[in-house]
Parts: sequence; structure tokens; C-alpha cells
Amino acid sequence: MSVRSTHLKISSFILLFCVCTAIANGQAKHIPSHGPAIFLFDGKDLNQFDTFLRSDGLNSDPNHVFTVEKGVVHVSGTEFGYFITKQEYKNYYLRAEFKWGEGTFAPRQGQARDSGILYNIQGPNKVWPRSVEFQINEGCTGDFWMTDGAALTGIGPDGKPGARVTGPDGKASKIDRFNKGEVKNVTGFRDPANELEKPHGEWNVVELVNRDGHVWQYVNGKLANEGTDAFPASGKILFQSEGAEVFFRHIKVYPLK
Repeated sequence: MSVRSTHLKISSFILLFCVCTAIANGQAKHIPSHGPAIFLFDGKDLNQFDTFLRSDGLNSDPNHVFTVEKGVVHVSGTEFGYFITKQEYKNYYLRAEFKWGEGTFAPRQGQARDSGILYNIQGPNKVWPRSVEFQINEGCTGDFWMTDGAALTGIGPDGKPGARVTGPDGKASKIDRFNKGEVKNVTGFRDPANELEKPHGEWNVVELVNRDGHVWQYVNGKLANEGTDAFPASGKILFQSEGAEVFFRHIKVYPLK
């Protein structure tokens, strides 16, 4: 066997290994080139974040809604609020993992478990700030929600732009994820037509690419939604507590090249 043939076989093996590893990790195939990771959560503490609760305000969490346990962020879901980055981010690739816990709590007790990643936040802290949301919700993970004046033009699975959607003041409007089936707002619901989440209790990978207001949302390696001309186009990033117990880990931001 020639040296060239040997090198070709080795290169092919390495490429196959990388692809298989990405698939095994639930990573999307079309993530653009980016720089090294900025660890927003390293499994030790929430030093890169502030917390906000509707009941207690900024950095006051007497009931321990947000705790770090065994390398993950445990969000109890008992109160509405979030943990939010101290820094603003523009033109990045975000990767995180989540899994559901068991509890659901008023005013969403018995309803589909709900959380989300809100991004492009520039305004004051409140429930909920102006933002575009990567919805995390049983049966709906991958939807866009535009809140309190945020706006986005959806792009369909055929690549064609749709209507521009703006969230009303103090309220929100959504763009459904691709190929979304029937939705029932009950705990444990799964989309009968196109469920993207793994079975309850397993870790899910969510990925967001945000480049100059063009955004792509991936769930377990599959493109779930796409939009363009986001307003705002950059800002802080938060992770919700919205009536359901949920866990987050491996939260990283990669600057796009």
C-alpha cells in the first residue's frame, strides 16, 4: 500500500470519527466556523450570571430557585424568573444542554413543562424582558417567541421568508418550529408528528447561531427554526424558571469568525 493511500485512509477515518462523534453528541452539522468556547457555566458556580425573580428582584433568591448541584444548574421552577448573563453577546454560537425534572407548579401546575432561552436582551430586568426566545416546552421546543417589542422575520423550511412577527408591548407572539404537530398543554406531552426532544429525563442539546440578526435554532442536531432581521440583534442571554423543574449544563458561547 502506498504512503498516499495510507494517508487517505487515515484522513477518511478521522473525518468519519468526527462526524460520528458530532452525531453522538447531538451536534448540528451546519454550525459555522467559530473561536474557542467561552464557558458561561463551568459546572461550579453562576459567577457569569445575575439572577432575577418576579417575587424578589435582582440577585435575591431566598428560596433557592437556582442552585448548582453536581455540575448542573438546578432550576426549581417554583417561581417565575431567570438567570441572565452579565455580559452582552453578538455574533455567536451558543450550545447548552437541558433535561426536565419532575415538578410543575402554579400557575402552570399540570401543564406542559415550560422553560426557554431568551436572547438579544438589552432592556431592564423584568418578567419578561424584550427578547427573542428559543422556546423549551414539552411538544414545542424550537418555537420562536418575540416579547415586548422584539421582532423577527421567520424563514420556512423551504428557505423562503414569511411574515414579520412583532411581540406586543408587555406580551409575546410566536413563530412555530418546522413541521410542528398538534399541541396539548398537559404535563409530559410529546408531539405525535415531529417530536425533537429525547424521552423524559434524558439530556437534550440546544444550539443557537446568531449572526447579525440571522438566527438558527437546533434541537438535538436538527434545525428546528430559522429567522432573520432580528430586533434587537444582540444582547444578554437568560435561562428561564417558568413553572417547571429543569436542569441545565455545559452552557458555552463561541464567537463566530
